[in-house]
Amino acid sequence: MSESDRQKWDARYRTRRPEATAPSAFVVSLSDALPTRGRALDVAGGSGRNALWLARRGLAVTVVDVSQAGLELARVAAGAAGLDLQLVAADLDTEPLPSGPFDVILCADYLRRELFAAFAAALVPGGLLIFQQATRSNLQRHAHPSARFLLDDAELPSLLRGLSLEIVRHEEGWVGALGAERHEARLLARKV
Repeated sequence: MSESDRQKWDARYRTRRPEATAPSAFVVSLSDALPTRGRALDVAGGSGRNALWLARRGLAVTVVDVSQAGLELARVAAGAAGLDLQLVAADLDTEPLPSGPFDVILCADYLRRELFAAFAAALVPGGLLIFQQATRSNLQRHAHPSARFLLDDAELPSLLRGLSLEIVRHEEGWVGALGAERHEARLLARKV
């Protein structure tokens, strides 16, 4: 990620209040399938909206993000909630994932296809990968994010080929409230 991208994310997070927003509805929908103990990694977790939800469930959560401003919001929100998050500033375009192993890896709204092999390697046997990302169909209704940040339609399952990950749940389509909906692919996979 370029320095200008890092600055863009820092500027975006500096305009937000310290409180984290609600967790992803998809992540919450997986509640029954997720552990309540162990370690979790929130990839490109920003202000910690999903990390805080996982920590409230009892997981020890590491948040990795390129933005120091986003991580500061996560730190403040965790402190206000009486939770502990491990925060790691890293550019995942050039730096590795934090050391595992992890029982859960969550990656929402960040696409770097090369990371799927690292996700599989960093999970414990039986560990879970949660992934959600907008697809190119999203451009039918929205100009952003641009195509370079989008999955091709029906691409997500192919990113697991050759990896020790089996699909538990996969869905793709329009989600969200009318007018704010987006087309995304969602996945829960387990390391075998």
